[in-house]
Amino acid sequence: MQVAPTRFRHLRVAIVHDWLVVNGGAEKVLKGLAEVFPQAEIFTLVHTLERASIPWLTQHRIHTSGLQRLPFISRFYRHCLPLMPYAIEQFDLRGFDLVISSSHAVAKGVITHPGQTHICYCHTPMRYAWDMKEAYLENSHFRLPGMTAYVRKTLKRLRQWDYFTSTQVDFFLANSHNVAQRIAKYYRRDADVLYPPVDTDSFTLHIGQREPYYLAASRLVPYKRMDLIIQAFAQDPLKRQLKVVGDGPEFQRLKRLAEGSPHIELIGYLQGEKLHQLMQRAQAFVFAADEDFGIVPLEAQACGTPVIAYGHGGALETVKGLEHHQQATGVYFTEQTVASLSAAIEAFEAHEFSPQACRLQAEAFSNAVFTQRLETLVSEKLN
Repeated sequence: MQVAPTRFRHLRVAIVHDWLVVNGGAEKVLKGLAEVFPQAEIFTLVHTLERASIPWLTQHRIHTSGLQRLPFISRFYRHCLPLMPYAIEQFDLRGFDLVISSSHAVAKGVITHPGQTHICYCHTPMRYAWDMKEAYLENSHFRLPGMTAYVRKTLKRLRQWDYFTSTQVDFFLANSHNVAQRIAKYYRRDADVLYPPVDTDSFTLHIGQREPYYLAASRLVPYKRMDLIIQAFAQDPLKRQLKVVGDGPEFQRLKRLAEGSPHIELIGYLQGEKLHQLMQRAQAFVFAADEDFGIVPLEAQACGTPVIAYGHGGALETVKGLEHHQQATGVYFTEQTVASLSAAIEAFEAHEFSPQACRLQAEAFSNAVFTQRLETLVSEKLN
């Protein structure tokens, strides 16, 4: 059992997390928060994860909202977005001294009271209400008449609620400088940067021979741009091998894109040691999303594997480009196009990367670094 640092042990702590449906990057941050505050109670809208996938939460009391009782909520929780502001405001946090919201949607909207300190760890301002609104509407393909107009009106109300609730937060922590800039833009608030924790101890540096394939891994949703990666390798005249790990709503479409390209393999969902072994042996990890931060490229670097990344968003903070010379850990491509990605692959193969430099870069984002900076920032805010 984790023991709270002495300076926090006397505090009654609530951690508010949007939902526990997928064990992804936000949940790795939640794990880091829970380890610093083992006495914390967890509040979340929906919790459908199996205990085996989150053993680190078993010692915490978990509270869910009324949405938990809806049928098939694990599949359709995103459809409840219009109800989420109301649901998050129903949590009763009167008994706590410190409230930490882990928010990429509505968690920061929880109602706190005088005498409480509310620190929001912001993964991003609600992207489908702000900068990704048009892309969200374009990818939704609504069939019912008037549905687009209804959704636009709903997103407008969400945007107004999201801005208002940002004024109720005492202090913001952002998961990157990229997100801190968006917090300043949309909320008109300053934020300290606290990078998410990377479990570097779970990844082994590999400095030996690598196999002749490139690796891409993520949840298969449109904004991850796995379609771009597959198209680039499908059109590659040298037929470089590509392995794609992940599952999601885009799987069948991506499978059709890869038809006729035997050098492209869609493996499906993998985790743990099997995924780590693929990372260790790959020539490079390919990352085409415009992410808020992006933990997986750092996990690849922890294995000593360089990254070919889209040069926007969080990747600019986690990957060292060719301008770093011998300390470079990857190559950027500047546009989300096949030509730009293909040129980056050529540039990658013309440069020799140090597995040790990749590992060193990942260790700058380790669990220990996260914990130390979190404790320092929370102490500053409480004082």
